Amino acid sequence: MIKTVIPIKGMHCKSCEILISDKLTEVNNVKSVKLSFKAKTATVYSDRPLNMAHISSLIQEAGYEIGDENPKAWISTNMRDYTDLGTAALVLLILYVLGSGLGLFNLNLTGGEPTGLLVVLVIGLTAGVSTCMALVGGLVLGVSASHNEKHPAATSFQKFRPHLYFNAARIIAYFVLGGVVGMIGKAFQFSSSVLGTLTIAVGMVMLVLGFKLIEIFPRLANANFTLPAGISRFLGIKRHHDKEYSHTNAMVMGGLTFFLPCGFTQAMQLYAMSTGNFLAGALIMMVFAIGTAPGLLSIGGLTSIVKGAAAKMFFKFAGLIVIALALFNISNGLNLTGWAFDFSASSTVDLQSTNVTVENGVQIVNMTQTAYGYSPNQFVIKKDLPVKWIVNSETNRSCAASLTVPKLDIAQNLTIGENIIQFTPTEVGKIKFTCSMGMYPGEFIVIQ
Repeated sequence: MIKTVIPIKGMHCKSCEILISDKLTEVNNVKSVKLSFKAKTATVYSDRPLNMAHISSLIQEAGYEIGDENPKAWISTNMRDYTDLGTAALVLLILYVLGSGLGLFNLNLTGGEPTGLLVVLVIGLTAGVSTCMALVGGLVLGVSASHNEKHPAATSFQKFRPHLYFNAARIIAYFVLGGVVGMIGKAFQFSSSVLGTLTIAVGMVMLVLGFKLIEIFPRLANANFTLPAGISRFLGIKRHHDKEYSHTNAMVMGGLTFFLPCGFTQAMQLYAMSTGNFLAGALIMMVFAIGTAPGLLSIGGLTSIVKGAAAKMFFKFAGLIVIALALFNISNGLNLTGWAFDFSASSTVDLQSTNVTVENGVQIVNMTQTAYGYSPNQFVIKKDLPVKWIVNSETNRSCAASLTVPKLDIAQNLTIGENIIQFTPTEVGKIKFTCSMGMYPGEFIVIQ
């Protein structure tokens, strides 16, 4: 058995490993192939010496080339990267100020509601034309090529049908499997600390992806959060790809992309799991799939337009949006775990607050829950004195209706009208509360 180690340029994720491995295993005398996108190598085991010219052509067909890749710097020294990033940031800031002035951001941001799904859609649109979509794009092209070969006289619309079947099945599968992921979250009945940790994990994955998109930290191009590449093989994606074209095979492949290694997909899967709800999880994954559809449907269309300098600017915009959403998720996750940073100065806290009264030895706290959080959201209470927390809920169409107090292990779904929560603070300090997504924080300040 002959072992040949081939250096390969351009590998950046598990999907790259799959694409190259599928090409190299086509060679007759090759017995096995091991790819490493981190080492940028393919280790080939064969019965006899390889025809390197043929191997090189196969690797080029997959979109890569043989050769050693120069080590990437941690920080870009290309000033154009910074000017493009500054331009993108300025435009986004202007759009944000205009949107805020028009009240476009005074909306709820929960997974099962329109605006939360709008955020998921934006992430899907970004994923559809950026990182780790090479394998899915390759499957789409393979489906289309197989169909066109079988039907050379087909009209333009008929040639486009495989794309429609592939993406339609993908959207349906993401809805169903997203619901299953949501139910898994419900089955485990995650505590607010676990939900917070999941939310932080989503944010961290998105943060790395965002940094990769803005291309300021070139070394991060090698950073990936992916499932083992063998999952796609276990599910038979390659077998379906190799079959003669049929609409059924196109749909099966579209559905199975749920399991392919893609950081954005996995971030959304974690988000769906954190909802603990079938419908919310299903909607999150379905809308994400809808977001990726334009990029997949327009392979050869949008992808031929968004390239070169335009592509770099587009990814700067997308990267900044993803980073902002990542920081938002991390902040929410910290709120849920109870470890949120407190930037408020203690001197600004009104220890003589009048929003808490005492009746018959019980501290009475009145708070209103609206679609946009809690009012008031800061209370000063005394240690060892029972608290009767009266929450008047005005709407249950917001994550604010799901109230959690991590430190006290309190989690309550508020009903419209008056809700009563009782507890007794036993130590001086702060007791933080928030919604189930960590978006709307508040606190009790316990004094002696």
